[in-house]
This record gives sequence, C-alpha cells and structure tokens, in this order.
Amino acid sequence: MSIQIFGFRALWSPYFLISMVVLTVLFFLLATKWRHRFQDNEPLTIKQIILFSTAMLLTYIVKGSPIDLLAHILFSVHMIQMAIIFLVIPPLLIVAIPSYMWKALIKQPFIRPVVTFFTKPILALLLFNGMFSFYHIPVIFDTIKVDMLLHEGYMSLLFIFALFMWWPLVNRLEDEYRLSGLKKIGYIFADGILLTPACALIIFSDAPMYDTFYNGGAWLQAMALCVPAGTLDGLKSIGITGPELFSNMPPLEDQQLGGVVMKIIQEIVYGVVLAQVFFEWVRREKEEEPSLDAAFYETKKVYN
Repeated sequence: MSIQIFGFRALWSPYFLISMVVLTVLFFLLATKWRHRFQDNEPLTIKQIILFSTAMLLTYIVKGSPIDLLAHILFSVHMIQMAIIFLVIPPLLIVAIPSYMWKALIKQPFIRPVVTFFTKPILALLLFNGMFSFYHIPVIFDTIKVDMLLHEGYMSLLFIFALFMWWPLVNRLEDEYRLSGLKKIGYIFADGILLTPACALIIFSDAPMYDTFYNGGAWLQAMALCVPAGTLDGLKSIGITGPELFSNMPPLEDQQLGGVVMKIIQEIVYGVVLAQVFFEWVRREKEEEPSLDAAFYETKKVYN
C-alpha cells in the first residue's frame, strides 16, 4: 500500500519546513547583516555556508519529508534517521556556526558551567551513548514512542548530548574545550565501542523487540506522532491495521537491518572524522618541526 494515503501534511510536514526556513534565514542574518553585534566577528566562509545549509537540508529530509513517515513504518529507516540526526548533523552545525557566535553563547553565566561540565570527554561519551542505548531498551522505546511529549523531550535531550559528545572533537574554540590529536583518536575509538552493545542487541535478537513496529495497536499509537488525528482516524475506519501493509520485509529482518545500517553509518562517519583528525595532527607536527629545530640551534649557539 502506498504511503500517499497518509496525506500531504504527514508526508511533507509544512510547519516543520517553515521552522527550518526561519532558522536558516535567522542564522544568515546573524552571520552577515547583524554580525557587527558580536565581538571578534568574522565574515562567513564558503565552507560554513555549505555546512550549515547541508545541516538544515538534512534535518528537513529526515524529520520533515516522507522519510520521517517511513521511519515510523520501518525500523531500518528509523535507525538511518537516528544516525543522521545524532551522528551527522551535530558536527556539521558545530563547525558551520562561527566561533564568535559560540563564544557569545558560552560566555553566558548560566550556559558556561553547563558546557564546561557536560563536554568533559568521558562524561560526554557516557551520557550520549548511555542515553542512546537506554532508549533502545524495548519497554522504554515503546513507552516513549507513543507519547508526543516524552518522545520530543527525549529526542531533544539526546540531540543536546550528541552536541556535547561531538564538541571536544570538532569545535574551533580555545584549548579549554578541545582534545589533542592522540586523545581525539582514542576518543573516536571509545565512542565506536560504546555504541556497539546497543547495535549488537538489535542485530542478534532472535525475535522482534519493538511493539511499535510490528504490533498493530501500538504502531497506530506511534503513528499519531507524525499523522494528524483526523487522517489517522479515517485510515483506521478503512482497515489500516499495521506496518505490514506497507512493506514486504518481515519485522525481524527489518529490525536486524536497522542495527546493521546504524553501525555502518557510524563507522563511516567516525572513519571520516578519524582521517581528518589524523591528517590535521600530522600537519601540526610538521609545522612545529621547524620551530623546534630553530630552538635547538639557538640553544646550541648559547652553549657554544
């Protein structure tokens, strides 16, 4: 059965699109016309424009397009959505938003201690991966998935912790908030290891774990998060009973595919970041060599 029956509003989320457009326009106004209001402001670079635009476009694609609706029907699409929201978009935003904006935000008295505390590397790793794994415990997942306030609240908090987790790796502020080259490499490996148990639980399960993806009653409750109530009531009346009407994939295979896809996307993202960290570290080492050689020769001259 085609997902077109859910209607335009459920498929394309026009209100969410408007909010994304407003946020994008506001950012570019702050970064161009109004940037003189910030200390140490600098013009936007082409890289920052591309990264911010990409982050906003990806956000709408995974949360406002038909992909969001499919993420309520297929667990594998849900995991793709989760991977992009928490592993791709946060680092794009951190790098895209100019440092002077981050400084202006962090220097606020009630924000600075929060950022300083929650971006401590070990704590940031444990909180994000712990919350992500906790969310995918079946009873917790199914409880959150059918309650709008719980779902939006948990996803928002998880996104904030994703920002905290990515912050030590990709931010461009002073050393207080950054890791050195070798520590970044260890941080990335630790991050990959901590997410593995949740993916393994999903991949190697011998039965479907989540009612909201195979139990008709729970699934219909979860669909209320993205389908208007009137439309959903109309669909119930014509016999829409569960996600099996929209896919030929068995629930267990869909679930296992979701775990595999999540792990693959994670490895790709972390691999890209690891390569960037490594080459940046090598470049810095080469830049420091001439200064070290000069210091050595100056010291040698003094003693001679």
